[in-house]
Amino acid sequence: MTDFIIHWIVAGGYLGIFLLMALENIVPPIPSEVIMGLGGIAVARGQMDIVPLLLWGTAGTTAGNVFWYVIGRRLGYARFRPFVERHGRWLTMEWEDVERVRTFFHRHGGWVIFVFRFMPTFRTMISLPAGMAGMPLARFLAMTFLGSIIWNGVLAGAGYYLGSRFAELDRYVGPVGVAMTVLALGWYGWRVATWKPRH
Repeated sequence: MTDFIIHWIVAGGYLGIFLLMALENIVPPIPSEVIMGLGGIAVARGQMDIVPLLLWGTAGTTAGNVFWYVIGRRLGYARFRPFVERHGRWLTMEWEDVERVRTFFHRHGGWVIFVFRFMPTFRTMISLPAGMAGMPLARFLAMTFLGSIIWNGVLAGAGYYLGSRFAELDRYVGPVGVAMTVLALGWYGWRVATWKPRH
């Protein structure tokens, strides 16, 4: 099965890598761990080159994140207010929280975007508040590209190192993503259960 998937990744070429990575950040069909990991395996087999793989893959990641950034930018934090006031419990936030996030992004947004690129659960959705906070597009693109190329390099490097042993790649990377997802869901459930409005 691994050989079959790698065959189709190679057949799609670098443009296919770009499209898969972009879609993975918009409507996740295949985790980036799998895409870049298998791309690394293709490099190990001499079917792809590492530099174009990283550049095209990271360009796709950046494009997918720009999608959410633009939605957040067009929506704006002011238009978000009625929604927050109506569904505060499920969002586990109040309008004051949104204003604090906006202020935080104005002060530290670049580093937040960069650091969150290494977190499987949150690395895409952080782009939405970045857009809502009005983070400068050039800074957003730079931090997204820089953080993403490092993360994609780790994934592709793992694939290259493990060669055709995809099961081992999944053993190392998969549990990290599962653990982050479980922690995120647990944290959200706790927030909903204990949430109380300030006013």
